[in-house]
Amino acid sequence: MKISKQAQRDARQLFRSCHVNNLLDENRVRLTAKLLGEQKPRGYVEILSRLHRLVKLDSERRAANVESATPLGTGPQADLKSRLESIYGAGLSIAFTQNPALIGGLRIQVGSDLYDGSVKMRLEKLEQSF
Repeated sequence: MKISKQAQRDARQLFRSCHVNNLLDENRVRLTAKLLGEQKPRGYVEILSRLHRLVKLDSERRAANVESATPLGTGPQADLKSRLESIYGAGLSIAFTQNPALIGGLRIQVGSDLYDGSVKMRLEKLEQSF
C-alpha cells in the first residue's frame, strides 16, 4: 500500500508527540490512535498504518535478547544490563534466555544489532574457512 508523503509526515509528527523523556509513552499512542479513529481526518488509515509501523520499529529497537549456553548469575546479568543501557539508553527491556546449542559464550540481539560471541559461531566460521 502506497502512503502519501503528507500521511507519512503526519504520522512522524504524531509519533514524536507520543514521546516523553525520549521514551515512547504507550498511553499517548493509544490516545492518539483513538482520536484519529474518532476524528477521521483525510488519509487517517494511512496515518494509522504508518504510526503502527513506527511504534513497532521503536519497540523492536528497545528490546534486547541475551542468550547464553548456561544460566547467568545475577551479577553478570546486572553488569550486562548496565552496559547495554549505557550503549542503547534507558528503557531497554532485556530478556535473558538459555540456549545450550551455543556451547559457550553469549549471543546478544538488540533491535537489528547482533553480537555473537558464542563458540558455535566461531566453529561455523572456522568450518567456512576450510
